[in-house]
Amino acid sequence: MGTYILVFVLATGYVFALNKKVKKSSGINWTPTEAVGVTLATFFGGQFVGSLLVYLPLVLFGWSTEKITDWFDNSTFGQFIFILTIEAVSLFLIYAFIKRRGASFKTLGLSRKPKPTDLGYALLGFAGYFLFYIVVVAVLKNLVPGLNVDQEQQIGFEAAHGAQLAFVFVSLVLLPPVVEEMLIRGFLYGGLKNGLPKVWAIIITSGLFAVAHLQFGSGNSLLWIAAIDTFVLSLVLIYLRDKTKALWAPIGLHMIKNFVAFMALFVFAAR
Repeated sequence: MGTYILVFVLATGYVFALNKKVKKSSGINWTPTEAVGVTLATFFGGQFVGSLLVYLPLVLFGWSTEKITDWFDNSTFGQFIFILTIEAVSLFLIYAFIKRRGASFKTLGLSRKPKPTDLGYALLGFAGYFLFYIVVVAVLKNLVPGLNVDQEQQIGFEAAHGAQLAFVFVSLVLLPPVVEEMLIRGFLYGGLKNGLPKVWAIIITSGLFAVAHLQFGSGNSLLWIAAIDTFVLSLVLIYLRDKTKALWAPIGLHMIKNFVAFMALFVFAAR
């Protein structure tokens, strides 16, 4: 029940913010409060609406709840459709809001085409992130001896093999980096930086990104190591966003990071 109430409150706030129309384009036309509220509404609303869009047609086709749940949990294609729908809904919610405010995806950091230097920055950023993460974890491990650094993130696709890995690749390596960078380092960070000191914009952006990876509601212990990982990653992503004045390098770094995880979990681990 609490989840439904949260979704309702966030959806109400999103609709309220959406109704504030700006006729002329003038860059970022949303406040830090709206940036946080719309980001949360997009994150939770995307999952809620996406789930309904996948679930309801299956019900109309006569599928039972048990069959649908099994399809989501154990079918690679089912999990792919689920993720694809959620990412599409999230992207639509971002677009609907920024268009209403007289902005576009260019405003979020897609105002130019990718350059070869973006790939270079992404590769250097990955090296920097990796070293930074090792140092942070080592320090935290000394401060908090009970920190479990071996926690594993539940990402699904346990039964994927062979050609099915193509669906996993798209679901984990391609889709999330694009949508998450547009939402977090584009929309959220842009709105926060537009009205707050830069250091607070960085902390709030990275903090929310980290909390989103704690995997609340999974039934397992909170993934603190995943939150630490994504917080550190976000700091580097924001640096690249500011350094290059675009989202291409952050998207590239995010894809590289997810690709390494994909190879470790689904390719090398299967040998």
